[in-house]
Amino acid sequence: MAADTEIKQKKPTKSATAKVVKGYFDALNRHDIDAAVACWAVGGEEHIHGQRDVLAPDGVREFVAELLGAIPDLEFDIHDITTEADRCVVRYTLRGTFAGPGTWTGIAPNGSRLDIPGADVLVVADELIVRNDAYVDGMTVGRQMGLLPPQDSTAEQRMTALFNARTRAAEKVLGKQFGQIAEGVWRLQGNPARCNVYFVRDGDGVLMFDAGARTMTAAARAAGAQLGGVTRIVLGHGHTDHRGTAPAFDVPIFCHPDEVVDAEGSGGFRYWGDLEALGWRRPVHRWLHRRFWDGGPVKIAGTVEEGDDIAGFRVVHLPGHAPGQIGLFRESDRLALTTDCFYTLDDWGRDSDPHVPMAVYNYDTEQARESIRKLAALEPAAAWPGHANAVAGVDVRARLERAAAS
Repeated sequence: MAADTEIKQKKPTKSATAKVVKGYFDALNRHDIDAAVACWAVGGEEHIHGQRDVLAPDGVREFVAELLGAIPDLEFDIHDITTEADRCVVRYTLRGTFAGPGTWTGIAPNGSRLDIPGADVLVVADELIVRNDAYVDGMTVGRQMGLLPPQDSTAEQRMTALFNARTRAAEKVLGKQFGQIAEGVWRLQGNPARCNVYFVRDGDGVLMFDAGARTMTAAARAAGAQLGGVTRIVLGHGHTDHRGTAPAFDVPIFCHPDEVVDAEGSGGFRYWGDLEALGWRRPVHRWLHRRFWDGGPVKIAGTVEEGDDIAGFRVVHLPGHAPGQIGLFRESDRLALTTDCFYTLDDWGRDSDPHVPMAVYNYDTEQARESIRKLAALEPAAAWPGHANAVAGVDVRARLERAAAS
């Protein structure tokens, strides 16, 4: 809770505010910890941005003692003070030697000379400080302590080049596998099995529909960050190759109620069994699940059902491949994101006409056929699946109906 709601305040005059603030900095420059702490109201908040947040009196005492222990000749060289009613801005340069014996934020003293520009914004009530927002130049701190190379030095240029190389490598990870497919919708594709992850504009960020294979984690993070950050994840279903990257994101994860048991559990193995129907391909598939597809169980924060609105899309229940499989459908452009309602790749990963998913991976294959017919009846202009490419252009409905009958 902010100090101005936690501490009863009587706004002081401009001169009274300036007097309290000047007394505080005088105490700091005398290295009088008791006098400095006495300038604070109990419960007052000090926010040293980029370092820590503390409460008076104990937190302020501890911070000031640490500062003086690290910089024994510390001095605040005040440049100017601007005061208005209960608020005062102090612009200064913190000067001293990082000689110790104490550390500063865990960094051992090394004798560096410090001249650090900064500014504090203090709020006063009842002749005591109730809040301080302190801002210092972190880059200057790092350079003067030796944590960062000197500005414009050869070492800094090398560090910048390394950072830029990492950025280019991240962009290469995305490459042509990542792109916009409709207004406010992007697709990321990765291997194995040409898994698709969709990003849908969700406020200032994007929600992720389906989480793809674990091998796509770095690319999914990069894509999400490029689009403003991932706000939430909605799983089309809970199979291993569609929850793969989800554990790497610290955001709420949602799915259909009938899919929670698999998203939080076996990832589909509870009804796949031992995949014996795959024959000679069984050990290969089991290895793919274990090493490449599955990121492991996830914790479901909530559920979505038929008819719910998600970022401008309507939830459509499409069971069969999985009991709680869902798609997202947008009326405005008749765009469907369908996860594994149908496949457009064959058993060898090559492009194919749309067809019913492989029976060994289905919860109920006949129900899967009905769900493809249900999707076709929506007459989508484009239907984007969980793997490979979309069914789009002319005769989408007819192509899907043929898939259901195949």
